[in-house]
Amino acid sequence: MSLLRHERALEFYSGIGGLHLSLKRSKISATVLKAFDWDQNAAKVYEANHGPSIATKKDISELSASFLIPFHATLWILSPACQPYTVLNPSAKGSLDPRAKSFLHLIQNVLPELFLKREHPAHLLIENVGGFETSTTRHAALSVLHSLGYTTAEFLLTPLQFGIPNSRLRYYLLAKIVPYTSSTLIQPGITYRCIPSRDGIPSRDGIPSRDGISSAWMDPRQDPESVVAENSRAIRHYLDSDEDVDSTVHPHAVPDKVLIKWGRLFDIVLPDAKRTCCFTRGYTQLVERAGSIIQMNPELDTTETFNRFFASHTSRDENAISILHPLRLRYFTPSELLRIFHFNPPLSKLSADINHSFSCDDDTFVWPENITTKTKYRLLGNSVNVHVVSQLLNFLYEDW
Repeated sequence: MSLLRHERALEFYSGIGGLHLSLKRSKISATVLKAFDWDQNAAKVYEANHGPSIATKKDISELSASFLIPFHATLWILSPACQPYTVLNPSAKGSLDPRAKSFLHLIQNVLPELFLKREHPAHLLIENVGGFETSTTRHAALSVLHSLGYTTAEFLLTPLQFGIPNSRLRYYLLAKIVPYTSSTLIQPGITYRCIPSRDGIPSRDGIPSRDGISSAWMDPRQDPESVVAENSRAIRHYLDSDEDVDSTVHPHAVPDKVLIKWGRLFDIVLPDAKRTCCFTRGYTQLVERAGSIIQMNPELDTTETFNRFFASHTSRDENAISILHPLRLRYFTPSELLRIFHFNPPLSKLSADINHSFSCDDDTFVWPENITTKTKYRLLGNSVNVHVVSQLLNFLYEDW
């Protein structure tokens, strides 16, 4: 990897700055010149962590080549809206969705014009939800990128593969102006399930894994727990340290009315578990497929306790809900999700492959005042896993 050049980066769909932080944690020397997003709350959080005058409230569909040329950007990092592609959205329309318009505008209109002016970025990283890989938007983007001479690499990765207890499957597209060589690591037409490495540990499918964890599961929607979760760190490393173990009421406790009606639908995990479900922007507002909740009392059997509760509730026992209270079920706090997403370091010391990316106190991510808890969950659900993206950025600048 050549580290002599200092990159000039533009960040699109910047949110709270997860891509910016990933770039900072990578081995790349770079400066984010400008970050574009429409969400004002996201811009406030971005500014609190990355300084003023970078995040700009801007309709990306109205950006032009002439506006971007003065930045002389050599790197684009993008996390466009995932709603047009997610399986959680039954009305997803892919490239026909209005929310896909701005990304297609950047790739199909702005980027070719920048090429004509010789002001195009040499490197791009695009992040989106699992499902993007089958979309017409992805095919349109690849068509343009290849026509302009970019070499591309595609990935479907989950943080579980990097030892992080969260099954947040995401699609990544890397592109750079570098021709293929006879010793290329990347083969056309393959969506990789790990980051290839010439000195990595080969997995059962013959593709080496940078973190030494086999990525042989070939169906991207297969539950990865049985394959890689055993290599993950326990959830307890990511939990707040100030919880009163004798307390039955936590500020983020799941409300009784929610437990009564929807309790059976939650994905419930214990502190020593090594997997959580993907946390979405609807966490705490939705139940199914919105993210795991944690049972802070591991001594009780979850299924048996719920069976007793439902038997009592069916018998119209007004105090039936008290049977569930000893489980101490609660949502993960925003600070815990910041650790799971690797915006902030885990509380307990982990192995070097995770901890090396955190410098010291200046790495602490903060929330500005007047950002509600609901907004924090929404912004986090729209963000990225910082550690995974930083590893991909490192790979983007390696020789393929």
